[in-house]
Amino acid sequence: MRSENATASLTFHRGFVAFEAARFAATLALQAQGVVVAWLVYERTQSFRDLGLVGLVQFLPSILLLPVTGSAADRFDRRGLVLGAQTLAFVVTLGLAATAPGATTAWPVLALLTVHGVARAFIGPALQAILPSLVDDASLGRAVAIHSTVWEVASLAGPAAGGLALAHVGAETTLLACAAVLVLSIACYALLPALHVKADPSTRDVFAGLRFVRAHPVIFGALSLDLLAVLFGGVVALLPAFAKDVLHVGPEGLGVLRGAPAIGAMLSAVVLTARPIRRHAGATMLGAVFVFGLATIAFAFAKTLALAWIFLAIAGAADMVSVVVRMAVVPMATPPALRGRVSAVNLVFIGASNELGEFESGMLAAAVGLVPAAATGGVVACVVVLVWSWLFPELRRIERVEDVRPAT
Repeated sequence: MRSENATASLTFHRGFVAFEAARFAATLALQAQGVVVAWLVYERTQSFRDLGLVGLVQFLPSILLLPVTGSAADRFDRRGLVLGAQTLAFVVTLGLAATAPGATTAWPVLALLTVHGVARAFIGPALQAILPSLVDDASLGRAVAIHSTVWEVASLAGPAAGGLALAHVGAETTLLACAAVLVLSIACYALLPALHVKADPSTRDVFAGLRFVRAHPVIFGALSLDLLAVLFGGVVALLPAFAKDVLHVGPEGLGVLRGAPAIGAMLSAVVLTARPIRRHAGATMLGAVFVFGLATIAFAFAKTLALAWIFLAIAGAADMVSVVVRMAVVPMATPPALRGRVSAVNLVFIGASNELGEFESGMLAAAVGLVPAAATGGVVACVVVLVWSWLFPELRRIERVEDVRPAT
């Protein structure tokens, strides 16, 4: 497959199309579910802490199960793992529909979300290892951009649909609709071929991925940059509070805010699909994360829905540039037989930055206030970029993603 025809060829690649359709449906459902759950928890408890716990309980399984999930993705059929775990996520969504709307405390919801975290812990490494298996190296950069665009479109539509449905048909009906969309995702994953990898002698070494990441500065630098920047700079967990207490908008407004980063990211991904980063890829990634931090600071002080939306969209666009570079660099620098375990480590980093970041945001907001917490996070993200540019010169010097070769 020649690189100049990669986008057109990927469009007609049966496995790739089925994979992206499944990812779209799953992301759409789970993003909508996230809006409903966050709104219900904050409405019932008025607690920043409980909003933070929503993220924490979904993150902890990924780190506690790290020795198992990555190794499983390198030893067993990756499609089968995804199908089983996605079915578990479907059952959790049905459970949320049955219990969350009438819950008077956050604990029943948190318990179900913990089970959902277990499902995600197995889905993530298998999914990240599947994508490089479906396309050749020359097509990977564009495949990542298309993959990211699909994810962002779903991330845009999901929160908006969740907020609108919550306002007009209620939480139970919205969650049942999410469960129905997850069934569609499971059906699309079933269309994928069986995806085994040729085992190597280290396959049973469950910590090989962790050691590999730590030993290679390009991979460790890219993953840890995202971890710390989003861990401190992310504000998603605080959006229900901003919507309710600062901007004074309801569930529909929350859906609009949740969709703003996805719109910015989607536009960014579309541009990167048409015009991939050809030069200074590492420096571009670092610069994009710095812009993400600045946009987060600006969002913290926004007083209108329109301004808050604009700054969140800018943050999303900048974050997408970083995501596209990182998602191409990490698999390109990883031997195929280790991709499941490295993907598990990657997912722990991503989970730490997102879900653990939500916990950090909730705790910090409870301690210093809503606006200072968001602004402080943006400042820390900018500082991390400056420090990482000095600590990981190999990362800064990456010129072209396609020139990255598996580390040994």
